[in-house]
Amino acid sequence: MVAMDFDCSRIAAPFRMQPGLQRLAPRARQLTPLAAGSPLWQEKKKVLEAGASRLCAPGFDAQPVLRAIAAQAAREGLAAEGPPELAFEEDFALLEGAGGTLPWLCVCVPSHWAPEDKLGLSFADVHAPVADNRLLLAAGAQLVQLVTAGERFERFVWTVSPSGRFDQHPRRHPRAPWPQTDDPQAFARQCFLRAERQTFFPMEEAPGQAVFTIRVMLQPLAEAVTSPQDAQRLHAALASMSEAVLAYKNLAPARERLLAWLAPLSRSATSGSRSASRP
Repeated sequence: MVAMDFDCSRIAAPFRMQPGLQRLAPRARQLTPLAAGSPLWQEKKKVLEAGASRLCAPGFDAQPVLRAIAAQAAREGLAAEGPPELAFEEDFALLEGAGGTLPWLCVCVPSHWAPEDKLGLSFADVHAPVADNRLLLAAGAQLVQLVTAGERFERFVWTVSPSGRFDQHPRRHPRAPWPQTDDPQAFARQCFLRAERQTFFPMEEAPGQAVFTIRVMLQPLAEAVTSPQDAQRLHAALASMSEAVLAYKNLAPARERLLAWLAPLSRSATSGSRSASRP
């Protein structure tokens, strides 16, 4: 597994599909060295060797993007040796501010989406399949202009998955089935928290464009939920998801068993809060 640099305090309830952008601190890192031989390295290497990692719009010159990634690595004191697929945990894409399109992608481990289907699309078209996407689409043009204006941003997304595989390209791998057990404890032990840290940094050679990074992290669910507060947050978020979001995230078959596992874990957080409020 990749180290889970994801704090469960980022799980908000009620759950909403929203941008959740935050400006990065001046010294915040955006690239993570990829450990050779690790499970993520092995999966990315397989996609790279199959020639399926990079996509480029006709006539688009990808060299400035690669130089921008190397320059960001240098700023962070990292050696950008070899292809970015095997140098960093992050996948990459280029976002153009003028049209809000993606003319270049370097994605090995997508989360149930096909990068080749997104090449050259606008922000609205890229996010059209997202459930409850009204907030995202309404803010689309403003968001694109914000993240391509020269500052650095980050956002996090998360889900629960029955698969410990990083590469979840829908045409390379069928969806993993949920565990066939009604025991909430046994069910949770076979699930994973899957989180993404997504960031943006400017293209110095091409103002009005930004490199978009996607770092996928996986951790067994029972190890990721480490406190009653974590359990309470996840329980509240899952319980508040709409039917459309549950279907989009493939969580509908799992929610009740996940809630049954989380409920007793979260009760101590509720009890502690009530005790603290008593005179």
